[in-house]
Amino acid sequence: MAAASRIVWSFDSLLLTCFLLVISSIIIVDAEISDNRTIGRTLKAYRLPKDRKGRDASSAAYMFNDNEKDLDIIATYSDVSGTIRTCRVKMKDLSASWVLENPINVDKVQGSQVQVLKLKDTYQTSTPFQENVEQSTDDQQFQEGEILSHRQTYWSPVKFKRQILRQKRRDLRTAELVRQDKEVNKELQATEAIESLKNMDPVVKGKYSIWRKDFENPNADSTLKLMRDQIIMAKAYANIAFSKKQTVLYNSLLKQVMESLNVIGEANSDADLHPSSLDRAKAMGHALSVAKDELYNCFTVERKLQAMLVTTEDNLESQKKRSAFLIQLAAKTVPKPLHCLSLQLSADYYFHGYYQTKQEPYNEKLEDPSLYHYAIFSDNVLATSVVVNSTVLHANEPEKHVFHIVTDKLNFAAMKMWFLVNSPRNATIQVDNIDDFKWMNSSYCSVLRQLESVRIKDYYFKANHPSTLSDGADHLKYRNPKYLSILNHLRFYLPEVHPKLDKILFLDDDIVVQKDLTPLWDVDLKGMVNGAVETCKESFHRFDKYLNFSNPIIIENFNPNACGWAFGMNIFDLKEWRKRNITAIYHHWQDLNDDRTLWKLGTLPPGLITFYSLTHPLDRKWHVLGLGYDPALNRTEIEIAAVIHYNGNYKPWLDLAVSKYQSYWSKYVSSGNYYLQRCNISE
Repeated sequence: MAAASRIVWSFDSLLLTCFLLVISSIIIVDAEISDNRTIGRTLKAYRLPKDRKGRDASSAAYMFNDNEKDLDIIATYSDVSGTIRTCRVKMKDLSASWVLENPINVDKVQGSQVQVLKLKDTYQTSTPFQENVEQSTDDQQFQEGEILSHRQTYWSPVKFKRQILRQKRRDLRTAELVRQDKEVNKELQATEAIESLKNMDPVVKGKYSIWRKDFENPNADSTLKLMRDQIIMAKAYANIAFSKKQTVLYNSLLKQVMESLNVIGEANSDADLHPSSLDRAKAMGHALSVAKDELYNCFTVERKLQAMLVTTEDNLESQKKRSAFLIQLAAKTVPKPLHCLSLQLSADYYFHGYYQTKQEPYNEKLEDPSLYHYAIFSDNVLATSVVVNSTVLHANEPEKHVFHIVTDKLNFAAMKMWFLVNSPRNATIQVDNIDDFKWMNSSYCSVLRQLESVRIKDYYFKANHPSTLSDGADHLKYRNPKYLSILNHLRFYLPEVHPKLDKILFLDDDIVVQKDLTPLWDVDLKGMVNGAVETCKESFHRFDKYLNFSNPIIIENFNPNACGWAFGMNIFDLKEWRKRNITAIYHHWQDLNDDRTLWKLGTLPPGLITFYSLTHPLDRKWHVLGLGYDPALNRTEIEIAAVIHYNGNYKPWLDLAVSKYQSYWSKYVSSGNYYLQRCNISE
């Protein structure tokens, strides 16, 4: 029994010993595996680009020749307990995912040179521990050197495909994150915009101007614009409500519209609005919110807004035509005060018997070519007086200035009377009646012959001719009565009007002189007939603006890009005029334009043609134009100009005048004059 017991105990001891040996072997193998993994983690990670064949050029197992020795790798690592260890591994034992950080050219390795190589596992993920190991192993140098050799293996397509898929997932994730980031940025910007609108100050001092954009507050007039937009939307929803027979909502919206319109009134800026305007805008906003909840349908609202847009455009076009007609009418109708002035002067001229003086005493200054002579052709007494007064006031030697004024029969008595009682100091004034020029008749003057034709009379006076509003602004301005006046064309007959003069300065009646003009007589015109300021700027005011270049006669004789110039202040060399027979050139082209196919009515187009290649350009400071139509002229240019010109419809003596330019003209009007006071004409 005891022997059997000893046998059993001996067997148990043997079995326990075997079990312990197995456990020890497992632990040792596990430790070696753990060490090998630790070695893998200590090797520096670095990915190199693929070669042109699609394989990693520095792969640790790339195409090594069998007759070359394998690489010895000495790895330094720390085990689980923290103990520093070293071990050797062979390059052939590494998988294809390991690559050389600094691959070598084996052909260049000679003798026993030592080549330091760095390895990485292309499928390992870098950790802080790895980064520390990288820093500690970068500068290590090995004393042992062997000739490096490689062993040939092949690239694994499975691993390569996994790598591509992994990269695609990274790219998709990156794109998704970028998109989300953009959406978040947009939401933040919208939130900031809403907050800035809540905190802005809607009150802006000063008036809104369509000509300038120099507001300090970028949100200027925001409340006014908001209320106008609300009115548009309310009208749209009201129409939709009416079509759907929602009478209560329809009436509510119309009431809101009327109240908003009453608050806006005549306001042109937030500064003009009533203090209750913000409350009104909030109430309208609430009404629109209710309407939107009940009626909003994107397609329906879009159609309604499009219909409103078309209707508004039609109304705008109609109003533009009506406005053009009314502006032309207001610009060419004689204002009541000017009509009164002409009647008062004419009455006194005949009452005091001045008409009985048939012949004035001869004044040698009128034909003295050594003096400064001016030609003014006008039927406007007040405008002519401003031209004369401003010229004489700035003249250095007024006694040497002679003004030749020609007017029509209707205004001759008034013009004569004005300068009899308001003669400027020392200057010489001559007033003539155009009807006294016996040489001016239809047999000599082409324009007179045309003005007497039935065709021209039909154009101006026939009731069934294409009418005013349907013609538009471009045609309306040519239906101006001034084109029927021979006074407007008298400028082409200066040598006939003044046969004994050599030079003369032509002035329009809508100009103001601000400097002494005598230096113009010393300007060398270089053989030209006309001295004028050119008006072309870039592509504006060139010949193609005034002449019909679809006509072959115009195309053959003129350059469409030739620079235009201005009538209004022109110095004419009458000696050169007579030499070149300029008046005959004018008659030739005026006869060719009998049917008005070369140019419309007016004097500038025939002037451009008549003096083509015969005009000498003057410095722009002599003559600044545009005060009768352009509210955005440079103030400095106006103030330094010798002559300023109110060309356009907004003449300074009309209510249409640009207010900021009126003072340049009105300061030469003698408001204390007896006749001006009687007719309520003031500055």
